[in-house]
Amino acid sequence: MTTPVPASVSIHASTRVWRAVIVDDEPPARQTLRLLLGREKDFTLVAECGHGRETIDVVSACRPDVLFLDVRMPGPDGFAVLRELGPGAVPAVVFVTAYDRYAAQAFEEHAVDYLLKPFTDERFAGVVEHVRRRLRERALATLGERLPALLADSAARSERRPFVIKDGSRTHVVAEADIAWVEAEDYYIAIHANGRRILARESLKTIEARLDPAMFARVHRSAIVNTRFIKAIEPVASGDQRLLLVDGTVLRVSRTHRAALMRRL
Repeated sequence: MTTPVPASVSIHASTRVWRAVIVDDEPPARQTLRLLLGREKDFTLVAECGHGRETIDVVSACRPDVLFLDVRMPGPDGFAVLRELGPGAVPAVVFVTAYDRYAAQAFEEHAVDYLLKPFTDERFAGVVEHVRRRLRERALATLGERLPALLADSAARSERRPFVIKDGSRTHVVAEADIAWVEAEDYYIAIHANGRRILARESLKTIEARLDPAMFARVHRSAIVNTRFIKAIEPVASGDQRLLLVDGTVLRVSRTHRAALMRRL
């Protein structure tokens, strides 16, 4: 359950990428930051506030990516706010203050940058670019840490996902991951799974839309293959390629679909 945001805090909704919160007890200073940040298309302002205690509540509720944080303000100051929030609560912090004596302490608190008032538009743009790079690096690092688990989870879900095929009055249920390939036959399609050949009165295009695009690829206008079942690809004299599946099936890869298949593999 998220902490409700105080009514005295201005909340801004948007769909941009990086979420920002501005903290300054002076309305003109907040307005300057708001206008400059509005020029950056990949940032969105989700909240503004002018009090340390409000800031703690807002950050806990909104979980922003970047915090433009004044040092001196009513209630807990900027450094106290960060201590109460705890490490890692905000991926990027930029201290904004009229006092240069706080610079060393700001970087001890792992600030990404330090904006000394008054600052130019160019200085602000440079700070935002620094923040942007830091956020991208952090996102890539986080993805790298999570990727093995995400891939394992995706594979597990694919293995469990049932695929339902209706053949007249009969209904067949197979695991999607067990489908080796699908071919068009006149007004029917034939689904090959676990040594079975299941006919269904459905178009290849319809079946393709139902299959997981991360697992299946069109190799010919009349065939779709589960890429996990591909054993080898061999060139043939016509300029096309021949696809060998692990069950011994041989299929033709047309030039139309060859490039897309190779990118997938």
